[in-house]
This record gives sequence, structure tokens and C-alpha cells, in this order.
Amino acid sequence: MFMKKRWSSSWVGSKQPRKQRKFRYNAPLHVKQRFVSSPLDKKLRKEYGRRSVGVRRGDEIVVMRGSFKGKTGKVTSVDLQESKVYVDNIKRKKVSGQEIEVAIQPSNIKIVRLNLDDKKRMKTLAKKKEVKK
Repeated sequence: MFMKKRWSSSWVGSKQPRKQRKFRYNAPLHVKQRFVSSPLDKKLRKEYGRRSVGVRRGDEIVVMRGSFKGKTGKVTSVDLQESKVYVDNIKRKKVSGQEIEVAIQPSNIKIVRLNLDDKKRMKTLAKKKEVKK
């Protein structure tokens, strides 16, 4: 099966990593939103009846992999274009001495507390909860 030059939602898949990367890289933002999801803590899994949720600003997370493993903090921003998450406590010093936030892949973090300020998010979580029971 060949892949079109532009992104296509009807594309089924391929074994070739280059085509998988192309699919993710060229995807529109409303699809990339799904790529930026992280596993939930065990308590939250039981409470909401789902394994993972899309990361949003204000969520509290724990880093599970990498040089910042074990650090916790609140998500300050989510970059859909790059599919990365920025956390307030996780910073690195530049040569100039300026501190910058480090981009982390959402697969390397675990959500410990959800930001439930958004009514739409609460509604979707409640729906999933009702279906599981």
C-alpha cells in the first residue's frame, strides 16, 4: 500500500518507520492532540476507568524516564507541533546562564493529578466512567 504525499486519515499503516514518522509529522493539530497523551496513575485509572488521558496545562505529572526521572511538577505548556510537554520544575541551564524548560515526551511521564477546570474534559472523563460501570 502506498502513502500519499500529503497526510491522509484513510491511510491504514505500514511496517516502514519512515512512513509512520511521516504520518505523525504531517498530521493536523486536531489529530496530534491524541498523540500527546500520557498514562494515568493507578488511583486515577481506577477512578476514571481509563488507562491514559491527553495531557493539558495544569496537570501534575511525574517523569518516569530520562535524566529527570522521579521529578514532579505542573505542566506549563503542551507543544502539539513537536508533541512535547513542558513542566515548571524541570529546567536546564544554557551556556549563557539562562534557565530554560526542557521538552519531555508525553510517553515518558505519568499523570498524578488532573486539571479539572475545563468542563468539557470533565464531561468526557465522566462519560468513560459511566460506560465502564
